Amino acid sequence: MTATRSIVVPRAVNRGGRPAPTRRDSDVTRLLPRPLLVTVIVVLLVVVLAPVLYILFASVNSDVSVAKGAFFPTELHLDNYLKIWTTVDLRNGLLNSVLVCGAVAIVSAAIAVMTAYVLVRYAFKGRLTVLRGLLALQSIPGTLMLLPVFVLFASVATALGIQIIGTRWALGITYLTFALPFSTWVMVTYLRGLPRELEEAARIDGASSFRILTRIVVPLSWPGIVVSGIFAFLLGWNDVLFASVMTNAESRTAAVALQVFGATQEGGAIPLYGQMMAASLICAVPVVVLYLVFQRYLVGGLTAGGVK
Repeated sequence: MTATRSIVVPRAVNRGGRPAPTRRDSDVTRLLPRPLLVTVIVVLLVVVLAPVLYILFASVNSDVSVAKGAFFPTELHLDNYLKIWTTVDLRNGLLNSVLVCGAVAIVSAAIAVMTAYVLVRYAFKGRLTVLRGLLALQSIPGTLMLLPVFVLFASVATALGIQIIGTRWALGITYLTFALPFSTWVMVTYLRGLPRELEEAARIDGASSFRILTRIVVPLSWPGIVVSGIFAFLLGWNDVLFASVMTNAESRTAAVALQVFGATQEGGAIPLYGQMMAASLICAVPVVVLYLVFQRYLVGGLTAGGVK
């Protein structure tokens, strides 16, 4: 008998020590041919970045050039970023937006994780009804709730003799009623993927339900908590309808301040396009920073529940 020896061909490695992808691997992972893939990426970048670049260029351009439709600035007007703090009530608006939306995000995420833990880990009568109700509440348009919420707050203010409409906490409660159903549903989806064995081991060691929630569930649920909090934050940050009705000159948010500034520019004269674009970019900075800080949590939170 002749012994056969198997020859193992070593796989090429990259400079970092990782195996280099073979032709078969690249064919499997690549969904489109390279020229078509590059074309699609370029088109998407143009669609996404073109409006952003236009706002950026218009914020340092003259109002006359923007009115004529010029894309690139003909002359730099960096003073637009300084003038908006006097022409637009942006400082007060940003402060109110950060306080209200930040509080709504924290409270909504905290209540959502506790509610979702009860709905996922405990079986009780009416549990499915609550879950279906959370899903049904997300299909109700917010515009239909504007008048009922306003009448409710006005009636409570008259009965108690206190001011509700025009305060920050009233606006926060309004946003909280719309953010809680979505935040709770996100946390329900995320907690379903957590292993029960960790909680059972902690319960055997004598840990209470509250201790399990704070020491085990919450540390493992940070991606879902961040996603629910960010969506609650954006719900209030981008809102104009409720903020314009439920606030006054002192408690108006940044979105309402931009709306008021844009309305005052309507008329025969050339609007202050440069200052409007500069104010819009400044209002977008907190959201961009929020996404950059919590980007790694967002990826895990948004894909939670997708694979079982």
